[in-house]
Formats: sequence, structure tokens, C-alpha cells
Amino acid sequence: MKMRQIILGDIVIGGDAPFVLISGPCVIEDGVKTEKIALYLKNLTRDLGIPFIFKASYDKANRSSMNSFRGPGLKEGLDILRGIKEGLGVPVLSDVHRFEEIEDASKILDIMQIPAFLCRQTDFVMEVARVAGIINVKKGQFIAPWDVSNILDKIVSSGNKNIMITERGVSFGYNNLVADMRSLPILRGMGYPVIFDATHSVQLPGGAGDSSGGNREMAVYLSRAAVATGIDGLFLEVHPDPECALCDGPNSLCLDLLPDFLGTLKEIDRIVKTGKS
Repeated sequence: MKMRQIILGDIVIGGDAPFVLISGPCVIEDGVKTEKIALYLKNLTRDLGIPFIFKASYDKANRSSMNSFRGPGLKEGLDILRGIKEGLGVPVLSDVHRFEEIEDASKILDIMQIPAFLCRQTDFVMEVARVAGIINVKKGQFIAPWDVSNILDKIVSSGNKNIMITERGVSFGYNNLVADMRSLPILRGMGYPVIFDATHSVQLPGGAGDSSGGNREMAVYLSRAAVATGIDGLFLEVHPDPECALCDGPNSLCLDLLPDFLGTLKEIDRIVKTGKS
């Protein structure tokens, strides 16, 4: 099946286009810090020549504990994302968790994301697809890659073919995930751009009791392997000080790691997609 390409401004996602980086903190902690992270990523990816989409959640509705930090909420969070989008000139992505959010979020977000836990909620998926310009579906850690075809059918039936699929690992016993690299070419074979979420793939869901743990050092190795399969994008949650992050710190990468790391990934991507070493 021919790969569908998605055009977002001057960014091309899919086919033989260079991989796009989707990155930012797990959740908006405050406006100033979030904008600083976005500016750093914008400048870094510009210097490296890597297409960039900024990601941060305005409300993490699926936290392990009701006492966990969720973010500023819909209105304030979308205002912060609008400021980044307009002030820095970068496209923005965030996840939506409730029907009530969809309309307002669609006015700001360039890409609307279906969380992994909601990827089989038919009515929700179809409503997001109806209003979104581009929809990114996180493949649930509880479904096989070939079962994603059912999700794609739902979205296409809503009239939207601007679809990205994100692999974020599969449940492997209790409090653990495993990233199966076979999933990536299987998903790409369905004809839509595939993103690999390296940092959520090393998460240990609920592994810290009232929060998730993670093995962030393994995200580097999984990223190299995923890019070598020819994926269309890489999803990385990053933070200036992951140990102090208010959400997903154990699986987030430190900003200081990124320059050399992304440079290596860009070279792997070039070799794979051009066939020239």
C-alpha cells in the first residue's frame, strides 16, 4: 500500500521524508518553563535540520493517582500552547481526553492526539477525527499492531485521512512494557505515517505505586532501533531536570542529551531512507 504523506505547513510526514521529532514535556508545568523548553527544541531542531512539532499536555486525565499533578487544565493550557504556536512559529500537539474538550482544542492544536487508553472508544475517536485537521492515535498497549486497522477504518469513515499512528510499547506482565520493533513495519504497511514513542515505551506503568516508573536510559537504544526501521517520526518527552518533573520524570530524557543523540538519529534516518552510507 502506498504511504500517505501528511503536510503540516512546510513539514512533510511520511513516505521517504526525513523523520519528524514530536517532543516536549509530558505536561505543562507552567507557562514560562514550557515556552523555554519549546524555544530550546525549536532552535536545536532548526540547527540540525529536523522537522519539529511541540508536544505538551494541558491535562493528564489518566494519572495513576488522583493526587498526581495533572496540568493547568483546558483553558489555561490551550492559551499557553497558543502562545507557543504563535510566538515561536511551531506546530503544537496535545492529547484530548473528554468530549467536552474536542471543539476548543481543535481551534488551537495542529494535531489532536487520542490517548492509548481511549484508542478503542469508537464514538470518541470518530468525533475527534471529525473535527481534527490531523489526528495522532496512540496504539493502546493492550492491542496487537494488526488490530489498528479497525481504528483506521473508524477514522476514515469520519472523512479524515490525515492519520498518524504512534507505537508506545505493549503490556508485558505487570508494571512493564516491551517495544516490539516488528510492529513498526507492520503498522507502516497500513499506509499511514508511523511514530515511535521511545519514552513511553520504557515506562513502567504504575511501577512506583502511586505513579509510573521508567528506564529512561533505554529510550536511547530503542530510538536508534526504531529509526533504523524507517519510521516517519519519533516521540520524545523531555525535561530540563527529569528528576524534578511533575509527570513522567523517570522516562523523560534530559534536554542536555539531545544534540548528539538527535544528530546520530538523523544520520541513521538518512542512511535508511537513501540507501547511501
